[in-house]
Amino acid sequence: MASRDENAERTNRVLRISQLDALELNKALEQLVWSQFTQCFHGFKPGLLARFEPEVKAFLWLFLWRFTIYSKNATVGQSVLNIQYQNDLSPNLSYQPPSRNQKLWYALCTIGGKWLEERCYDLFRNRHIASFRKAKQCVNLVVGLLKLGGLINFLIFLQRGKFATLTERLLGIRSVFHKPQIVREVGFEYMNRELLWHGFAEFLIFLLPLINVQKLRAKLSSWCVPLTGAPGSDSTLATSGRQCSLCGEWPTMPHTIGCEHVFCYYCVKSSFLFDMSFTCPKCGTEVHSLQPLKSGIEMAEVSVP
Repeated sequence: MASRDENAERTNRVLRISQLDALELNKALEQLVWSQFTQCFHGFKPGLLARFEPEVKAFLWLFLWRFTIYSKNATVGQSVLNIQYQNDLSPNLSYQPPSRNQKLWYALCTIGGKWLEERCYDLFRNRHIASFRKAKQCVNLVVGLLKLGGLINFLIFLQRGKFATLTERLLGIRSVFHKPQIVREVGFEYMNRELLWHGFAEFLIFLLPLINVQKLRAKLSSWCVPLTGAPGSDSTLATSGRQCSLCGEWPTMPHTIGCEHVFCYYCVKSSFLFDMSFTCPKCGTEVHSLQPLKSGIEMAEVSVP
């Protein structure tokens, strides 16, 4: 029975990265709420909130705490990731939400601690009396010890995966899944196949822009469909000059590049400027020079029924 409970706890254990992501989401939400709140006073006198900024922040965070942890046993970041707090001090094996005292102490440690730290710094900033200086040193010592305790707790969290913050460890509340997670068994063959196709797709995305598709198509067409007739002959030009070899339309300002095919001037000129190694898509002949089609051949082409 005990081994079954251990296996169930191990299966439903919240990942370390999920707990850290929840903390980051909470910080992002606090920054978003504060920025939106300060925008409401954009048209007022500058520095209006500076004097009461710690109190205003504490009120906003207390408002968030009331409708998140106090009522739903989870922060906003935890709710997004399907996580909630559980009373780890309870002897019951089933889920037990944090007690009312734990929630109140959580608000006191997080919200009250931040407010006290900011207010003390503002109070001692412009005080140079010896008594205030000693009090400031005591406050700095306490803050340093708390940060050291947070660092030690974080190292223990990385090893054991429980209590991401020092407040959670002191109050005995830990993160658990709100709904049981379904264990997904993925075979290594499927994973290897997906990784292989993903790498092959990335290789093709890198390789395709380096390939001259037009030149390759011209080479293949010249191998598969051999041309008959002497290149550059007037009869061949008259027969093949009905359409541009690039756009397939009636050639506008027909030109040749040294083979028996005819092109529109703008088609062949733009293709040559885009690719200096441009070749004829029909026969693969390289561009030697752009020559206008003779008028006699044009008239012969027009007279062809």
